[in-house]
Amino acid sequence: MTTTPRLSVLDLVPVRTGQSSAEAIHASLSLVQLADRLGFERYWFAEHHNMPAVAASTPPVMIAAAASRTERIRVGSGGVMLPNHSPLVVAEQFAALEAIAPGRIDLGIGRAPGSDPVVTYLLRATGPTSDVEKFPEHVDQILALTSPDGASLRLGDGKDYHVRATPAATSAPTVWLLGSSDYSARLAAEQGLPYAFASHFSGQGIDGALRLYRENYRPSEAFPRPTTFLTFNVSVADDSDEAHARALPQLRSMARLVTGKPMGPQETVEQAQAAPLDAAGEQAIAAMRDRWVIGTPAEAAGRLRGLADRYEVDELMLVPVSGSRESDPMDAAPGRAATLELLADALR
Repeated sequence: MTTTPRLSVLDLVPVRTGQSSAEAIHASLSLVQLADRLGFERYWFAEHHNMPAVAASTPPVMIAAAASRTERIRVGSGGVMLPNHSPLVVAEQFAALEAIAPGRIDLGIGRAPGSDPVVTYLLRATGPTSDVEKFPEHVDQILALTSPDGASLRLGDGKDYHVRATPAATSAPTVWLLGSSDYSARLAAEQGLPYAFASHFSGQGIDGALRLYRENYRPSEAFPRPTTFLTFNVSVADDSDEAHARALPQLRSMARLVTGKPMGPQETVEQAQAAPLDAAGEQAIAAMRDRWVIGTPAEAAGRLRGLADRYEVDELMLVPVSGSRESDPMDAAPGRAATLELLADALR
């Protein structure tokens, strides 16, 4: 049977040439409102630091803004990179978000730093962070702290000390574990938590990670069955050539990242078409293009249905990677909006 998957969105808040952070954020907040109207399941914001083409560095701030502008869509992090933060601070932030939008908050947690070593040093030097080796323990702490009952600590004098992330919670954010390796899949299975595989970034090891997660899953009260989805880079337009042209700026950005070239703001379509890459960059693009979903609405819908069937998931999270043309307004993302609109219609 062919599956028609539910659709969600992962947003890195891309910043194009000549665009300000304010304009990029405005474009993304307009996009989350569109996703809400179109019936998308959830909308997550990533955490990346000191990247000239990415304005998504503080998921809780973006989630609060998105929640205040939407009515039904779930909003969350894809994800909070836990080594960069104190577990208590994360719990407090997301407990507050859950109070702002009850029943609509997802806390996606990742184990990678989402930054380079210099930024990691600055994070540790300027605020509370956590030890990556204690990741499982800190996930447990967040689950306990965000629950309405809170957590209890046994002090040295034998007394119990009670801690809540917020004083009078009536619900808790849904915690997801994110990753692209066996580690997160195994931990999510042990904890009885939902798991999202970051296939938009690596695309390798999907089958093994999902098999490991499903075969070792320990049912929890909230999730009696394994719950998972995959992320994919997607560019859709009425014309296949236009879809490929709109995907080119992000393809080139990723090629520069994986080949160690200097990064800059995301190019426009015209800039990307006018400046050839070296052989290593072109080879990287060719490898990535095969894994991305690029084409007309019918082509993309068919590909997404096939992916949902192959990996036995009923939800897919899209990274709308359609770039901007020179004529596009700075405070909007027409290419990304068209990707969501066309796919929602094709899969309806």
